[in-house]
Amino acid sequence: RSNTGETVAWPESVDTILANKEGLEAFRTFLKSEFSEENVEFWLACEDFKKTKSSTKIALKAQKIYSDFIQADAPKEINIDFHTKNDISQKISEPTLSCFDAAQSSVYGLMAKDSFPRFLRSEMYKELVKKHQDRKQKRRLLFL
Repeated sequence: RSNTGETVAWPESVDTILANKEGLEAFRTFLKSEFSEENVEFWLACEDFKKTKSSTKIALKAQKIYSDFIQADAPKEINIDFHTKNDISQKISEPTLSCFDAAQSSVYGLMAKDSFPRFLRSEMYKELVKKHQDRKQKRRLLFL
């Protein structure tokens, strides 16, 4: 559960939202409403991938990310440039923990410059902030 201070900090950057469970869920729901939730799902999959220790799991997770998000006609295909896609396609047979970095950075940029500002203007975001303000107000009243 997040506190109002965190909610107030959300507009500062997409990082604040991605690091907060409730904020992330709200952002994800917003992206679903815009049919672009694959961006945040890919970003989260990459974050998880970078924490992988076992070389067997690295290969398995890399292949899963590739088939879910990168290859042509992938079920959650992300919008990245040909050069980045081609680069990943060449490295996927021997993946490293950094093989998706360029794509992740590109997707992050799209979310930060495009989706995130729209999210901050959305009714969904305004309602979430109001809910947190109401919750804070109720807590204050309890201490009076």
